[in-house]
Amino acid sequence: MSLYRLYRPQTFADVIGQDHIVTTLERAAEQEQLAHAYLFAGSRGTGKTSVARILAKVLMTRNIADEKIRKQIEKGVEEGNMVDLLEIDAASNRGIDDIRDLIEKIQFSPVVATSKVYIIDEVHMLTKEAFNALLKTLEEPPPYAFFILATTELNKIPVTIQSRCQCFPFRHIREEDIIRRLQYIADSEKITIERDALRVIARHVDGGMRDAISLLDQLRSLPKITKEDVEDRAGSPGHEYVERVLQAIHALDTQAILDAVHALEDNGIPTDVFLRQLLGDVREQLHAAIEAKQSTDALIHTIDTLLQAIRDARSSPLPHLTLEAALLSLARGSDAAPAPRPAPEVRQEPKPAAQPVPTPRKQEEAVVVEAPVAPPVAAEIEAPEISLESIRQQWPSIVKSTEPASVRMSLKDGRVHALDGTTVIVAFGSAFHRDKVSATDASRTVEETMERIFRRSLRLQCTIGDRATAVPAQDAVNLAEAAAEIF
Repeated sequence: MSLYRLYRPQTFADVIGQDHIVTTLERAAEQEQLAHAYLFAGSRGTGKTSVARILAKVLMTRNIADEKIRKQIEKGVEEGNMVDLLEIDAASNRGIDDIRDLIEKIQFSPVVATSKVYIIDEVHMLTKEAFNALLKTLEEPPPYAFFILATTELNKIPVTIQSRCQCFPFRHIREEDIIRRLQYIADSEKITIERDALRVIARHVDGGMRDAISLLDQLRSLPKITKEDVEDRAGSPGHEYVERVLQAIHALDTQAILDAVHALEDNGIPTDVFLRQLLGDVREQLHAAIEAKQSTDALIHTIDTLLQAIRDARSSPLPHLTLEAALLSLARGSDAAPAPRPAPEVRQEPKPAAQPVPTPRKQEEAVVVEAPVAPPVAAEIEAPEISLESIRQQWPSIVKSTEPASVRMSLKDGRVHALDGTTVIVAFGSAFHRDKVSATDASRTVEETMERIFRRSLRLQCTIGDRATAVPAQDAVNLAEAAAEIF
């Protein structure tokens, strides 16, 4: 038997890391205040199904005085052959017909136990029609029927279903709790394992006890389990690369970023695991910046980019390339230096006193008073001719003048592609940067900046497309943009 099944919690006292849930359920059972429907939500391996089975034992043995019968029911639940307990995997039984069949069976009273319990795992996989069929039964079930729903994606559960259940959020199990449990299992099974190896396992599983015990089971055949053994078989979580990548982004060292990503790939470090580690570090920097009352625009932009990279990596056939593109984009976006082509000082306002007007007689003063604004303002307002070339020439100045910093960083990803009348068409390499700039407030800020420079109302249009005609020769081959365009 696998270690996970052997050491699966069988009582509330055995449950690790979910004290807030266990305490509530135990008191409700003592006071006979158990509800007819529960919803357990949390990431995989945090104990949802185990707690559901323990709660099922409590429900099914209520008011049974005979100790022998109680033990038979509990054993039947543990072995999964109890007739009054029905466990359903909604991933494979998700249709309305499956739920109708369940509802029909509810009408029959329990055979052995005092209650019938239905555990529906991955309930978010049910179809809309199946949820609708389940709704009425959840609201008014027979007095002997109880439902325990479990899900890893609470956001996909209709509000109407949630409102008819008592909802319990299962938390990620702390690393120290996982290490203690693994040490207990290792001692019980005579498994020799280093403390550092236990810590690597705990970090690798991201708060999931089941995954941690399964990984220990995988390694138990070794005479002594070391930290290196765990990293070789499970992959390093990538902590040692986090600081290296952040330093490369700050130093605008794209080659160092490429080397780090290749090292992650060679060592088998999962992209999503490393991105979560990176996000955790950036989050700490964000909190420190807030405490020090420093600007957080750049850090928020970094977090947005990394979150988008996690979402993209889940569906990408090349997750490491998604990571590479995001990091290179950050390295380029964090550049505080001037643009490669310096902005001409055309819009610098001349001082009105630069051309003094002699005032020998009062008659001439009247003339000067008549037109103090016209001559200098005419020279000041004279703006560059609006053409595709002039807009491209002024583009670095437009980017530099745009606020806030998060919009400015995304605007650096764009290149002036075309001019259609008074509409400036800017092409972006990624949907993230395009959406950031095309947001109502952001686009209005850019349009106001262009109006200040060209003294004319211009409209901004953001798009994604081939920017070859708009990219300067020295930037034509840019790995960050090439990678971004793939996604």
